[in-house]
Amino acid sequence: MAKGLDPEFLAQLKSKNNLVEVVGNYVPLERKGGNWWGRCPFHHEKTPSFTVNEEGQFYHCFGCGVSGDVITFIREIESVDFMDAVKMLAERAKLPLPEMNFDTEKAVEQKKKRDNILKILRESAHFYLNNLNSGKADAHIQYILSRKISAPVVRKFGLGASLDFKSLPQYLLDKGYARADIIDSGAVIESEKNKRLVDAQAGRLIFPVINAMGDVVAFGGRVLEKTDFAKYKNTRETMVFNKSKNLYNINQIKKQKKAGTLKDIIMVEGYMDTIALFEAGFENVVASMGTALTKEQARLVKRYTDNAYISYDGDFAGQKGAIRGLEILRDEQVNVRVVPLPDGLDPDDVIRRRGAEGYQACLDAAMPLIDFKMKVQKSGLDLTKTEDKRAYIAAALKVVAEAESESVKEDLLKRLRDETGVTYESLRRDLENVPVQREDTEIREPVHREDGSDGKLKACRFILASVLFGAKYAKNFDISGVKFDNPVHNTIAEYVKARQKAGEPVRASAIFDIVDENEPELSQILDLSIGESLTGPGAERYFHDCVQTLERARVEAELERLSRLCDAETDLTKKREITREILRLTIELKNF
Repeated sequence: MAKGLDPEFLAQLKSKNNLVEVVGNYVPLERKGGNWWGRCPFHHEKTPSFTVNEEGQFYHCFGCGVSGDVITFIREIESVDFMDAVKMLAERAKLPLPEMNFDTEKAVEQKKKRDNILKILRESAHFYLNNLNSGKADAHIQYILSRKISAPVVRKFGLGASLDFKSLPQYLLDKGYARADIIDSGAVIESEKNKRLVDAQAGRLIFPVINAMGDVVAFGGRVLEKTDFAKYKNTRETMVFNKSKNLYNINQIKKQKKAGTLKDIIMVEGYMDTIALFEAGFENVVASMGTALTKEQARLVKRYTDNAYISYDGDFAGQKGAIRGLEILRDEQVNVRVVPLPDGLDPDDVIRRRGAEGYQACLDAAMPLIDFKMKVQKSGLDLTKTEDKRAYIAAALKVVAEAESESVKEDLLKRLRDETGVTYESLRRDLENVPVQREDTEIREPVHREDGSDGKLKACRFILASVLFGAKYAKNFDISGVKFDNPVHNTIAEYVKARQKAGEPVRASAIFDIVDENEPELSQILDLSIGESLTGPGAERYFHDCVQTLERARVEAELERLSRLCDAETDLTKKREITREILRLTIELKNF
């Protein structure tokens, strides 16, 4: 649990954000028995193994083992930290955030530093914007005009101008910000030669990067004249900016989602592609800022829509390396189609040369991922040449083998037949000999793990699960009489003891406040919460057997200790006392 947040506030936050409703906004859920089931949003699967326990207010996936409460879910699905997840849930429930009461000096400093960095970045964005309107940014204005970016779009994206190396650092120092915080913001760097502070984007046209929460977290910059430096440059990673977890223009996407106007998202590579499409009326556009698409970025897309278009440049040979990124979107259950662009052009080029209508024609011609893969394999080959044709067939058949349905395979084989002149029958026979590429994330039915644990470990898990999830036969069970050795078991048992002593009900979802949701032992216990493990025939008897198993283990351990003590004891009187205790415990052990 995050230090500094009132436990009562967190309990209220969770009670006002029903986990089934929250998860249902991201994952289609179906009620089966006492739980809700869906496909796990955290790994690729075909058969639902992700379950949401409404009564306990926790989720658990039998496929990949993830689990947590509503805060954990938002934190993971949105790729945000704990406090941002709390803020999002508080906004959803219309709950005001309480004053932070941090109880550690480190926590206070971390929050203060993060807040200061965000203030510095916001101040820097205003500084750059003022520069653009100062009458001193002729080169920047000329570039904007040459790209036909209108004034409303300039304001919408907060474009700005860096005029030199020195003025931004001096401005921030004059505002009273600490030198260390200014450097840690990423907007300013320290010169290696003389340790002076310099603008990291000196002389460039500035593109503020704004996250889904509306905070300026970084800057992109473009040079305005030919130079040996990179054309585009991003702020380095900081405590508020990780490029692989952000998408440019995601803040505008969030507004469209709230307004109910968002149907799909167009994904491009860079800042100018984004702005050019936005200017042309395609406002549902985001950019990966030059990086290969990441799982975190795919999850960001999934948060807002199930449908995405990939619109990278028209050099298909260059797009071979992007296929894995497209598969990441598919693996996150996003319906992805690829926009074919004229060879050598990027989206910005298409808009400038052919206008919005020309780009719309490209969108209309968007193809499924597997068709795109086929086109990539064909790119650059001359099928009138025997070697090229054979190479294409071999590569294309591997793509066809990935198709999930026989009808798609048949359609692709017919196309391959028409392209190469090889008979359908021959291609079909060759396809049968293509090795099947099995994914690491193969679907698994929700079954209990058999991990070779001894009886004592399994007994501990079953007892804790029975008490946590309110099994009738464990309702009045006093867990204080049970000895646990595993640290996770002890943590859970201590929570249960405290609730029992206070006469308060045990809440399963509270476990995620005190135990790391990624702890494997917790996952084993959660596995028992589903199905008839705790409720089926024989469950009550097994519970009592488990209690006896642990009691027997306790007696056996005590006998072993006393035996060692007896062997080492030289005082005959004490030796006789120990022997009598050994005899008593031996009789007790026989009665189990």
